[in-house]
Amino acid sequence: MYIIETKNLTKKFGKLIAVNKLDLRINEGEIFGLLGPNGAGKTTTLSMLSTLIPPTEGKASVNGFDVAKEQSKVRKSIGFVFQDPSSDDLLTGRENLYLHALMYGVDRHEINKRIDDALKLVDLTQRQHERVKRYSGGMRRRLELARGLLHEPKILFLDEPTLGLDPQTREHLWRYIKRLSTEKRTTIIITTHYMDEADRLCDRVAIIDHGKISALDTPTNLKKGLGGDVVKLKIKNPNLAAVKKLKFVRRVNSDGGVVTITVNDAAMHLQKILKVIGDVESVESRSPTLNDVFLYFTGSEIREGEAEGGYFERMIRSRNR
Repeated sequence: MYIIETKNLTKKFGKLIAVNKLDLRINEGEIFGLLGPNGAGKTTTLSMLSTLIPPTEGKASVNGFDVAKEQSKVRKSIGFVFQDPSSDDLLTGRENLYLHALMYGVDRHEINKRIDDALKLVDLTQRQHERVKRYSGGMRRRLELARGLLHEPKILFLDEPTLGLDPQTREHLWRYIKRLSTEKRTTIIITTHYMDEADRLCDRVAIIDHGKISALDTPTNLKKGLGGDVVKLKIKNPNLAAVKKLKFVRRVNSDGGVVTITVNDAAMHLQKILKVIGDVESVESRSPTLNDVFLYFTGSEIREGEAEGGYFERMIRSRNR
């Protein structure tokens, strides 16, 4: 049995279809990434799986429980670390964790041990008695992670877990997330816009666009599937028609003076491309990355806002009043 499974999962906001017949099967202990541009349906998917909003159509089960019919059992099975920190600045780190443990009904005889273990896991034992307002951004994220683990959930949802953090802090958080998966067999669902994060952490990733899954596989297989080498050229007036006629060219994308070409064996064919494309300012050649895969399946245009995310945020605020 899969720890998370959806079938034709759909969510509509009026005429907007935020999630469109989504089918997912996620294994226990897996780190699973949800990737997609703004408005793709990532936030809405997490919201339905965590019972914050009901599906319009279809079904979903989390830890064997139906998200529509067994909401309390689903909520006991999950932890959720939101993108924006929500700990109380006036309380200490330990006091925040204690309050959260009470809210989740953790046995009073176990609370202190659970807090000690969580603080040790995220390296906050030495700072546990300081007020959170004195914490750095990285420390706050680690505290949020500890809080999400206190009731020992089977599944942990992480919404943009390292957004805005410096590279060193991101590396530390990546190690904590990996440890949760390997040592505690916690299933972790991550949304992120950092392709290197998804590549390093995730066992599998699903690229979602316009509410549907465009691709789903391991990061390695997705990069292999793109095929060839990637040549990126900075050029003002490219002759794209001539490039597309070349037999060894697989894909061509132009965006703001930068042309990205996927070719079979760049070393062999680069000079032929340069002869027909025009006056090039700079050239870069490399193997495909997960970012190339993302752009291939979602396009390069900028998405303005996230309509489904806005609804989700308004709903959360109304519940907290």
